[in-house]
Amino acid sequence: MARNSRYRDIAQALRNDIDAGIYKPGDLLPSSRDLAQQWGVSRSTVTQALSQLVDAEIIVARHGSGHAVANRQDETRRPHVVLIGGYAGSGKSELGRILSRLTNWPIIDKDTITRPVVEAALETLGQSYDDRESEAYLRVIRPREYEALAGTIDENIACGTSVIATAPFIREFADPKWSARTVAHHAALGADTHVLWVRCSTDTMHLYLRRRGAGRDSWKLTNWDEYVAGIDTAYTPALDHTVIVNDPDSEPLQDQARAFLTEIGAR
Repeated sequence: MARNSRYRDIAQALRNDIDAGIYKPGDLLPSSRDLAQQWGVSRSTVTQALSQLVDAEIIVARHGSGHAVANRQDETRRPHVVLIGGYAGSGKSELGRILSRLTNWPIIDKDTITRPVVEAALETLGQSYDDRESEAYLRVIRPREYEALAGTIDENIACGTSVIATAPFIREFADPKWSARTVAHHAALGADTHVLWVRCSTDTMHLYLRRRGAGRDSWKLTNWDEYVAGIDTAYTPALDHTVIVNDPDSEPLQDQARAFLTEIGAR
């Protein structure tokens, strides 16, 4: 490839990084010297590439500090991260789907994105693929599920996309350090975090778990009294949150979802 076209290669690569969210609006690009070393070209070639992006209004020159990604009009709104937690059978997945339909935001369900790998891992460890109660699952596999969920959330934020994530989050929401760290992390990535806790009676949970008939619920249903004894029906997350009540006599989830979206300015 002709050397005089190298500046176009550099400009295209930088634009791809910007469009992919690697460099966000307001971020400084690497210095001309660093880019020249990275690409093995002269600084004048890098200057040509940067000038092309300036002319296209993709980046702006900042006197004394280099070049920064421009704040384009369609990227000024901060994405939302909606974390939906609740006990098994509370209706958190249904709420997530309702919010997704109302907003067109992607929904990330922990079980959906991790179940095949979790089942294979459990069988490798000599456990039942439906196990969600053993020490092997809780100590070894569960933390990795939440790690995968967090990474997928970050990928959406990097693209400037609001996202809805559903998982029990029981341990996580009860941990002030986890809560503060997660909110701060999302804020550093340029997103606002909202927490929804779905609450319902144990009778409602039992009815729902029986109806969906998922293998991962078999221990809970078989040992219902023991399972319910470990549920805190008055559970309250350690961070700012909105409670969504999902009992037969409560407001429809659709109405509560609409009210929440109005509250955060998403409607």
